[in-house]
Amino acid sequence: MSELLPPDLPRLRVIETYLRLLLELVREAITTAERREQEKAHGAVHRPSTPDWVLETGIGSGSGAVYVHVGGCHMAGKRVKPVARDVAARAIAAGVEACSHCRPDTELGILD
Repeated sequence: MSELLPPDLPRLRVIETYLRLLLELVREAITTAERREQEKAHGAVHRPSTPDWVLETGIGSGSGAVYVHVGGCHMAGKRVKPVARDVAARAIAAGVEACSHCRPDTELGILD
C-alpha cells in the first residue's frame, strides 16, 4: 500500500491535509443526513391525521366550495379545508358537487 504514496514529506503532508478536509466534509454530510432522518421520523410521528371530509374551494377570495371529497382523496386540489360529516352532507344537499373519484355522497349515504 505504501507504494501508492509519494516518498517525500511535502507531498505526504498535502495528502494528509486533503484527507483531513475530506473527512471533515464526510462527517458534516453524515450529521446532515442523520438530522434529516430524525426530522423525517419526527414528522411521520407528529403528522396530523387525515380528515374524514374536505371541501375544495374555487380560485379567488370569497369563492365557495366547488367539490366535496372524502379525506385523503388524490383528486382533491390544494385549496381544501377539513369539515365535519354533517357539513359535508349539507354541502352536497345544497348543490356542491361530490367528487366522482372518491364518491363522498355514497360514503355519506346520500343518493341522487
